Amino acid sequence: MQTPQLSIAYYGDDFTGSTDALEFLSRAGLQTMLFFEVPTKETLQQYPHLQAIGIAGRTRALGKEAIKEELQTAFDALAKLQTKHVHYKVCSTFDSSPEIGNIGLVLELGLAQFKNQWTPILVAAPSLGRYSVFGNLFARMGIGSDGQIYRLDRHPSMSKHPVTPADEADLVLHLGRQTSVEIGLLDILQVEADTLAKAQTEQVSAGKKALFIDAINENHLLIIGKFLEEKALEQNQTLFSIGSSGIEMALGSYWNQQGVFSPKNTWQALTKVDTLLVISGSCSPVTSAQIDWAKQHDFIEIIVDAPLLAQEELSENILQSYIDQAITHIENGNSVMIHTQGGLQESIPLSSEKLGSALGLIAKKVIESTHITRLLIAGGDTSSYAARALEIEALEMIAPMVKGAPLCRVYSSNEAINGLEVNVKGGQVGAADYFGLVRGDLA
Repeated sequence: MQTPQLSIAYYGDDFTGSTDALEFLSRAGLQTMLFFEVPTKETLQQYPHLQAIGIAGRTRALGKEAIKEELQTAFDALAKLQTKHVHYKVCSTFDSSPEIGNIGLVLELGLAQFKNQWTPILVAAPSLGRYSVFGNLFARMGIGSDGQIYRLDRHPSMSKHPVTPADEADLVLHLGRQTSVEIGLLDILQVEADTLAKAQTEQVSAGKKALFIDAINENHLLIIGKFLEEKALEQNQTLFSIGSSGIEMALGSYWNQQGVFSPKNTWQALTKVDTLLVISGSCSPVTSAQIDWAKQHDFIEIIVDAPLLAQEELSENILQSYIDQAITHIENGNSVMIHTQGGLQESIPLSSEKLGSALGLIAKKVIESTHITRLLIAGGDTSSYAARALEIEALEMIAPMVKGAPLCRVYSSNEAINGLEVNVKGGQVGAADYFGLVRGDLA
């Protein structure tokens, strides 16, 4: 059987970010699938048409030892694919700290595995409202909205993140807390002048082993995509990069310009579903506003006791009460959102794994017992665990929604889950009417 020839493979540090990268590769015309484990050669041979793959990981919520254990295996498997590009995909707000989601450790592991002289780091994603200027990161309040743009350490949501609050917008300083690797910057003026190759050579010669790259618009991404592709070809080995889906946007833009791939502009029409199921572990005020909107537009609210769900020992009877409530409302023709009170929980540190797994198990049982065909999962830290509890094995994009959060089709050995339509959104994604948009209210 034929093994697909892949142009890029990426590892996403959470589920929401992984679907983000899936979207931009799919939009660029690459046949792409997102898996939950690194696929074996035999698995890939079942999809010989693939041109890119992603792995939906969970390292954003892990400590250093768990990250090391996870990524050494994953990077070794990805290296064996012999693609031009391997990308470690992070959130476009660079969520990380020395203790949780340590990207500095990822940098060290990537340098050791892929044997590159240096690693490019692109955090900016202009179409998502993420901008980097002289190494400082700025973010719009609400992806897919017209919210105000803030320097990251003054962002009303990210500066108060319950696990990795953003207290430093200078990316070099922020990452420098997590590693002893020498870090440099290819700044906005060098991007504008298209002198990245010269500046990169000078900085690597001076001992820099990681270089952030500024960007604030789509033209910058095109310049960066050309630079990254040329560097991969020049070194004649896999180029390992770290960053947001700006990496996929940059490379896709350049590949489209060069005619390597043709952008895909035709998608499955978004239809309205009578009932939408939402599970949310998000603490973001953006998601809280969406919950408030949904309560005013025919969604039934089921508030779960998040601290109780995050306990070490969880009674099945507790979950069953939420499951029974949801099934009753859905059978009565209502859309249902099961959530943790949004921003009201942001000051309480809870286990993302236990909370996400509990929400995913609730959703699985509800879907198995009802006619639900579309699911919305909200919350970056909890989403990876929810997806695994749902027995999701792989995804492909079927329709765009808000940039960075496509509608996808699920592959699963669980017949009730296989074929399910799922939309996964991070806490910062979407305007107030987002739940209605995913339900298809405007279709």
